[in-house]
Amino acid sequence: MNAQYFIETTIGTPPQKFTMVPDTGSSNLWVYSHSCWAIPCWTHSTFDSSKSSTYVKDGQDFNITYGSGGIKGFAAKDVARIGDIEATMQFGEVTSASGASFLASKMSGIMGLAYDTISVDKFPTFMDQVSLKDKSFSFYLHTNPAESYMVIPGMDSENYSVVQAHKVVEEKYWALKLDSVNQGSTVIPAGNIKAVIDSGTSLLVGPKAFVDKLIAGITVDSGCKNLDSLPDIGFTMDGQHYPLTAKDYVLQVTQLGQTECLLGIQSMDFPAGFDYFIVGDVFMRKYPSYFNLNENTVSFQVAKETVA
Repeated sequence: MNAQYFIETTIGTPPQKFTMVPDTGSSNLWVYSHSCWAIPCWTHSTFDSSKSSTYVKDGQDFNITYGSGGIKGFAAKDVARIGDIEATMQFGEVTSASGASFLASKMSGIMGLAYDTISVDKFPTFMDQVSLKDKSFSFYLHTNPAESYMVIPGMDSENYSVVQAHKVVEEKYWALKLDSVNQGSTVIPAGNIKAVIDSGTSLLVGPKAFVDKLIAGITVDSGCKNLDSLPDIGFTMDGQHYPLTAKDYVLQVTQLGQTECLLGIQSMDFPAGFDYFIVGDVFMRKYPSYFNLNENTVSFQVAKETVA
């Protein structure tokens, strides 16, 4: 439903497979534990430490609160892998979860890919622990799941070209300098608001006062009848403008043969000091994103046939 994208990961020896969200908006690895009796654990894969020869018991409490709920459990250590790329690392074994998103989602855990500065309990991240010289990765998200993929390390340089590389201005989230946003010809200066490029967030989500100006007057017909009449919006980062049309920022969700349109931009009452515009999958579908830890940059790309 274009709400979450997943990769297959493994933990332990021999490898136990899990469906996880590769999340640039958080930094910890966690998975549902075999000792979990919460409802989400009944319907998802769980990690059985007794079946792993490389498992190391830790036991300290492990708790994370996300925007959509929270998880609790205990810490452990084992070998985690994306494909044949592996890292021996601390992670969370989750024994309880609160929030409807954990019930509805297909994920059995999260692979955090943000900076270790926001890692709960200061656990090193997967990218910190891997032995790769090229510590970079990229996402190519599409409305068709079969066409969506992640590249690690590097980017798909055969099919895509970089528009611009943007320096990370705060090494917590992948936070970039946001100059302004616009609706049509109306430009709204960003002030001290930064753009956080977040593969784990479905929508574009920002501070209420700021986003309400961006979406003022935009009303999406639930039957998708007015997409052609809606204005373009855009983000300008480091002087580079990234436009989005209505077909980019409106979600078209099809269930049981019925298609419904929803605005993919949301305003939210963030806590004081949380000066971020969370730029999620709505943007990343239009602009494939290349995250480079070696250079601390995020580069946005376009398909080569679209380059002028």
